[in-house]
Amino acid sequence: MEQLKFGHKKLYIDGALVEASNHKTFEVICPADEKPTATIAWASAEDTERALKSAQKGFETWSVLPLEERLKWIDKLRNKIIENSDLLRESIMYEMGKTWEGSEEDLTSITNSLQYYSEEIQKRKDIPLEDKEGTHTHQFVSQPLGVAVAFLAYNFPLLNLGFKLGPALAAGSSIILKPSEFSPLSAYIIGELCAEINFPKGVITVLCGDLKDVGIPLCESKIPRLITMIGSTETAQKLIAQSAKTSIKRYSMECGGNAPFIVCEDADLELAVNIGTALKVGNSGQICVAPNRFFVHESLIEEFTAGMVAKFKTTKLGFGRENKPDMGPLTNKQSVTKVQGIVEKAIEQGGQLLYGGKAVDGTGYYFEPTVVVFDKNDVEILQHEIFGPVALIVPFKTKEEVIDLANNTDAGLASYVFSKNDDTLEFFANRLEFGEVQLNGVKYDIYLPHGGVKNSGIGVDCSTYALDDYLAKKRVTKALQLQ
Repeated sequence: MEQLKFGHKKLYIDGALVEASNHKTFEVICPADEKPTATIAWASAEDTERALKSAQKGFETWSVLPLEERLKWIDKLRNKIIENSDLLRESIMYEMGKTWEGSEEDLTSITNSLQYYSEEIQKRKDIPLEDKEGTHTHQFVSQPLGVAVAFLAYNFPLLNLGFKLGPALAAGSSIILKPSEFSPLSAYIIGELCAEINFPKGVITVLCGDLKDVGIPLCESKIPRLITMIGSTETAQKLIAQSAKTSIKRYSMECGGNAPFIVCEDADLELAVNIGTALKVGNSGQICVAPNRFFVHESLIEEFTAGMVAKFKTTKLGFGRENKPDMGPLTNKQSVTKVQGIVEKAIEQGGQLLYGGKAVDGTGYYFEPTVVVFDKNDVEILQHEIFGPVALIVPFKTKEEVIDLANNTDAGLASYVFSKNDDTLEFFANRLEFGEVQLNGVKYDIYLPHGGVKNSGIGVDCSTYALDDYLAKKRVTKALQLQ
């Protein structure tokens, strides 16, 4: 039997690397060649129960550890991750098809998160509250919340993990990390690194398994105080329903998007084309904030479309550190089927296919960068998140018309507007019903809040505000005189 590139990885529970109690394993498939690249231990219900109990004990010790000691452990883990950066980046490349250059964002995101929240937690102070009668003192204090369970999407394996791990550890909470079955390898390696440095037991747990053995028991247990997630709206709804059966829990969820990309009549066309193309090619379009619906002013639509097609024609598809492709494969076969279906429906609903439109022949889950343009805007397919390298382009006449089109979705994560007029930009900024409005550019960083409205989520990732999800708040009142 051919040796797998990354071998076999174990669960990380209670500070130790262990096999699944039922000895089950799961193959991690490289989407570039459709071959196994690793196997992972596939957790049982018994493993999940042990993980929950261990995480509770881990919280009880971690939460009372002096902050200075917690920060030393976080820094030790961060340094270990940096030491193994090439291994982690390569594992991401093989588990979900990301380009080597693209994998750097995952690596820097987790290390930046660990550093940022170590700094940010030190700025948190108890808040004194005024007593209007002068008879008492009051403090509004923050304390570690408890056990957090994090369900992670496959598209940014370590970025997503880092967005949860950083604030949880800094706040003094323990965390159970459940990566996607489509990209669990890098998370399991994080478990290995924790074991190597003897990170305190039960504070961090990494496991993956079937829904009935892992996902549902994690939700239905009374141990977790927080259920956090990055994934689809449908998954979030199921997690909330399952977890609410047994206890009241806190939720922090970044869900699917359906981002509008609005190109106004006076936009910098070259800038809009470049950014729009980059957002569709980057990570093969598998980005929750990637634009789905390109609303282009009717006077510019022909030129904008031609520019995007020209960019897509020069996009190099491929895999590997040395090949330096612009875009890798989609992460799994299901994604190819879904994206192909969206393109076919777009054409059925009146869209004109200008470029791409199908899976690439041969091995691997590659899909051509695709442009479909419509001559109308009342198209049902615009209600669906694509999660692939497909641009659906729609004309508009007035800003009043396009604001209604843009907001006509249950999602509300990211949005983009391009115009040279400040009044126009202010018009859209005030009226777009999205958690993020990006004007004439794109900026994301660990210190900037990232979250959605409507069906795109609860709470935020990144920024100081994310710490609040992992902290319990209480009021402490003291009488100034004994009564």
